[in-house]
Order: sequence, then structure tokens, then C-alpha cells
Amino acid sequence: MIQLLFLVLFAEGAAALLLMVKIGPLRELAMRGVEQAKDGKGPAAVKTLACTLLVIFMSSVASILRIQNRGIKLGTVSPMDQVLWRTHLLEASLIGYILFLAFVIDRLHHYHRKLTILKKTANTSREEVEKLQIELQGKEDKSKEVKKLRAELARLSEKMKKLKSESEEHERQRLEAEAHVNALQKQSEELLLEYDRLLEDNQILQTQVLSLRS
Repeated sequence: MIQLLFLVLFAEGAAALLLMVKIGPLRELAMRGVEQAKDGKGPAAVKTLACTLLVIFMSSVASILRIQNRGIKLGTVSPMDQVLWRTHLLEASLIGYILFLAFVIDRLHHYHRKLTILKKTANTSREEVEKLQIELQGKEDKSKEVKKLRAELARLSEKMKKLKSESEEHERQRLEAEAHVNALQKQSEELLLEYDRLLEDNQILQTQVLSLRS
């Protein structure tokens, strides 16, 4: 019994050490072993074994107390009682350590599993953040492109306004030129009429001169 308890204690100590310290792939093997013990019929077997050890632990404690009480009543402890007392004390100590290490292994496995889930969640969140950053960068690039297009549109609008103003100025100058041409044309017609009138007057004068000479 003592040898078996020592073997279980050493096995649990090794498992707890592998869970606490990462040594190559041994931690993953220890995690899988604990998970297999918790899957299927494993929990029932573990609970049965824990209850059995707990009963043995309580029995050993009761035996220790009984031997101590007998020694107190008798005033002395026989060599056989001393051997039994030490044996039960060793069994109780080993079983206590085994139960404590079992609890520690269970908690370590639980925390490692939660840590693995948190790492996966963190990686997923990091990927989502990177994706959002890429999308945000794309939107910023698009925003810069939109700003650039707006600036280009504003520049073109300003240029169109300037061209429109120049076109209106040219149209005004054209209208002024047409008005000036019309005025010159009218003046030219008036001059032609005046010239025709002067020719008629000249012919009349020439006729009068010829009539006076004759």
C-alpha cells in the first residue's frame, strides 16, 4: 500500500511539474492525459478513487487518534502501536499529498485550458483588429482620394468660372464691336447720302455755270 501511494504521488508530482513548466511537447501530453481522465467514464473513476482515498485517509486519522488515546490511557505506547501509528501517519500524509496534488493538477489544467481559449480569442481579436485596420486604411485612402477629387473638382469649377467670365467678356467685346461696326456702317451710309447730295449740288452748279456762259 505504501509503495503504491508513493508511486501515485510521484506520478502526480511529475504531472504537476509538466503542467507548471513547459518542457517541449510534454506539457501537451500531460494536458491530453488529464483531459482523457476528465472525459467519458474518467470523472466517475477519479471520483471513486478520490472517495476511496478519502475513506482510507479518515480511517488512518481515526487509527492515529485511537492509538494516541490508548497511549494516554495506559501512560505508555507499545512498540506495535508505535509502528502502527507511524504507518497510519505515513499513509495519511501520503494520501493528503495525493489529494492536494490532484486538486492542484485539476486547477492547473483548468487554467491552462482557459489560457488556451484566451490566446485563441486574442488571436481572433487581433486578426479582426488587423482586418479593421486594413479596412480603415482603405477608407482613409478612399477619403484621401475623395479629398483629392474634390480639390480637383473645385479647381475645375474655378477654371470653368474663369473661362465663363472670359467668355462673357469676349461676348461683351463682340457686342461692342458689332455695335461699333453698325455705327460705322450707319455713318458710312450717311456719308454716302451726303456725297450723293453734294454730287447733285455740283451738277446743278455746273448746269447753272454753263447756262450763264451761254
